Amino acid sequence: MTTKANGLPELLALKGADLGRTGWKEVTQDRVDTFADATDDHQWIHTDPGRAADGPFGGTIAHGYLTLALLIPLFGELLEIGGVAMSVNYGLNKVRFPAPVPVGARIRLHGVVADVAEVKGNGVEMTLDFTVETDRGDKPACVAQAVYRHYAG
Repeated sequence: MTTKANGLPELLALKGADLGRTGWKEVTQDRVDTFADATDDHQWIHTDPGRAADGPFGGTIAHGYLTLALLIPLFGELLEIGGVAMSVNYGLNKVRFPAPVPVGARIRLHGVVADVAEVKGNGVEMTLDFTVETDRGDKPACVAQAVYRHYAG
């Protein structure tokens, strides 16, 4: 279920909120190959299923940065923000990739609002603790702390 916040006061009130988990999203070889083309990262563990079958992961895996990039569409399933003029990705405080995402696995995002604070320019800075889970193991694929800024205008 998507949490909805309208305006800065409702965003501020989300401090400490557990936003829950998204639905599952499959990571396909086509998506991995497209990401490899976009980033010029064609390492065989990502793009060569034949060679990767004999590699350390038993098959191709998603790029860590692809997993990180998927935070954006997944986060949209957790929080819908209205009543702001602009939202920007302000950066990341921490990112780790504890486990690979095998091609064909499904991932989902768990999000917790770690902090929300007012910032200059009629805005708020929201810090979120994200965990990308897979349907293939107990360890998370990605643990990240993301920072977004939202401005009323």
